[in-house]
Order: sequence, then C-alpha cells, then structure tokens
Amino acid sequence: MQAAMDEARQVMEETGIERETRSEGGFAKTEAALPKHIGSRWNIPLREDISSFLGGHNPMAKDVDPKEEEVWLLDNTAYRPVHIYPHDPQPYQAQFVAAFFRKNTGKDVSKAVANIADEIGLGKNDGVNRLDAEKTIAERLQPFVQTIAPARSVDVKLPGASVHKLGHGGRSAVSDQTIVSIKGHQDGESATIPAVPAGVTPHGPMLTHFAAPEGWLVVSDIDDSIKVTMTPSPIGILRSTFVSEPAPIAGMPELYTQVAQTLNPTWFYLSASPYNLYPFLRKFLHKYYTPGTIILRDASWMDLGGFLASLTQGTEAYKRSQIEKIHTWLPKRKVLCVGDSTQSDPEAYGDICRLYPGWVKAVFIRKVTDVAEMKDTDKNTDERFEKAFRDVPRDVWRTFENPKELYEAIASLKGM
Repeated sequence: MQAAMDEARQVMEETGIERETRSEGGFAKTEAALPKHIGSRWNIPLREDISSFLGGHNPMAKDVDPKEEEVWLLDNTAYRPVHIYPHDPQPYQAQFVAAFFRKNTGKDVSKAVANIADEIGLGKNDGVNRLDAEKTIAERLQPFVQTIAPARSVDVKLPGASVHKLGHGGRSAVSDQTIVSIKGHQDGESATIPAVPAGVTPHGPMLTHFAAPEGWLVVSDIDDSIKVTMTPSPIGILRSTFVSEPAPIAGMPELYTQVAQTLNPTWFYLSASPYNLYPFLRKFLHKYYTPGTIILRDASWMDLGGFLASLTQGTEAYKRSQIEKIHTWLPKRKVLCVGDSTQSDPEAYGDICRLYPGWVKAVFIRKVTDVAEMKDTDKNTDERFEKAFRDVPRDVWRTFENPKELYEAIASLKGM
C-alpha cells in the first residue's frame, strides 16, 4: 500500500519536463519489460505488518535483534537553531534516520539478473564478460530484495557517551526523528555515531557533521551532476547502477575540492534515488568527494520499474521539499546549488531562489550533452533556463559544460 501511495504521489507531481524525459526515453516500455516483485520486502509476520501502520505508537515494537536483523544508519548534519533565541547559542540537534532489515532474506534473483542483462544488451559487442557482470548485478540487487523489519528500534551512542534510542520504523521500516542537545563538537567537525551493539550495522557507524548557523553550504545533485548515471535513458540508468563501476563526471571531484578549500562548506547530496541505494552511493561519494549528508527518497521498491520512476517522476517537488527542510535548519548559511539539465534541477533551484530571496548565492547547472536522449530536446536551451530562473538575478545562476569554467566563479564567492 505504501509503495502504491508513493507511486501515485510521484505521478501527480510529475512535471511537463519529466513527462517529456520519460516519453522520449521510452521509460514506460522498459519499466513494463522489467521483472515485477523482485523482492520479498513485505514477507513479514501478518501482525507485524498490520501493526506497522501505528508507527511510533506500535505496541509490538521492539529492539533490533543482532542475530536476525541489521540497521543502516544514515549520515546526517547537526545544526544549531537560531529562530527561537537568536542571541542565545542553542545546542546542536540533528535528524537521525535509520533503516531496518532482516538478515539473509534476499531471495534468488537469478531471473531478475538475467532479465536486466537482456534488457541492457549485456555482452553484445560491449566488451563485458556476462558472467562477471551478472554477479555484480546480483550483488547490487540485494538491497532491493532484502526483507524490511518494521517496528524496530536501535540504540546509538552520541558524543559524550550518552545513549539514545532510534525508532520505531513504520511501514517502510525507516525511523526518522530529531535528537536535541548533541554536544562535544564544533563547526566543521564530524563525529562517528555507532550503534549499540555495533554488530547490527553492516555498513559501519554513521557520521554526524556539525554546522554552525553561519557559513556556506552546498546542495548538490548526484546523478549526472557529479556521477555518471545517464538519467534520460532507462537503459543507461540500469547499466550505471547495476553493472558499471560508478564513475564521477570528469573534472567534478577536482572542482569540489576547490569548493571545499575556498568556502569550507557543509555538504548535502540530494538525489531522487530510493534509500535502497544508500550504501552504493555513500561508498562512491566517500571515494571521490567530500563526505556529507546524503538525502534520498524514503520509498522502498519491490520492482525495478518503481526504481526508474523514482529517479524520473516528481523529482522537482521532491527536491524542493528537501531543500526547504534544509532552510529550516540553516537559514543563515550562504548556499551554492549544483545540478544538471537532465531532470528538473533548474526548476527546483529556481523555485528555492524565489521562495527564499538572498539565501542562495550561486547556482551552477551542468549542461549534459553527452547522452543521446538529450539531443533534439530543449533542455539545454537558453529559453528553458531563463524560464526556470525567472525573477532570479542573472548573476546568481549560470550553466557550464566543463567544470574548469567555474573556478573563477568559485573564487569570487569567497568574499561574499
């Protein structure tokens, strides 16, 4: 039911540009050809399934079982509220997100693997060893087929040795709550937050990044802005997600190093990908970019068509809502937004510029020209960008194709 509700909301929020992308890329045809119900995510006891509707008020909720279950702790950013007592420094607080799963519950995905391999034409004059590639596909599919564990909680050890309970996860087995009075660190520092017991987190402890009220922050899209995803192409998305070694956009790691050295910002990486891809994306970002908070959709998909839709439907509304949340945390920070032309990044960033005048100091939009599905479209036209950024000062936003074009612009931001 939750997946159906998420899908309906995405369809309702789909913009004209998103419909154009999906139509020109043949997304509906590819989605129809992909396997349905690849996982057993709702293969849980009936009473637990029904009671999960109660969320934090669930009388059947219990602590995670280290022998049977595991937890993903998502990195976050701690901030100090300034709207309550602006002249009285407040303690840090942060949004803590945890996802709960049952161990060793991913079912046989051989049919799904073969289906994906056939759909993307794996091994057909592409120089790829099909057997090796199918092994990679099977490994990356596991987060999509692992059974979730709703109504669970876990203890985490905060700085200063205090222990706090996270939970309980609702229908999607994701716990989302704000913890106040986080102590022991200053602006720009990071703290490792382990679970208790530590063995329940297969991807390790979470990182909490501390951000003072003032300074710079970066809101960066991931797919086709800093990572090769080929979002306009359903086959490109499947290949880059399940087969290829994740690769950065040429020149973007060096550019972000320059941003880090010049502005010393706090980092938010915003993607419309579902949280199933969190370990995959976190590993990629930590390899090529400055660590930060990764914000993903909290939808969980049992079919790969839903995964493709998550990346291409309702992305403008989703990203706008997430940036609005960041504004409530850090309204006095100066903001640099980075995105690309494949999706609705220009429109979402334009909305934010108009909603919070002066908060966003710069927007950089990468014009994607190396994806076949972008040809013969108006996504890289001046008219599209001027419409997206109507009423936004022209010196705030700019487009680029080569990251080297932005070094001078970044240097000019330092004095703001």
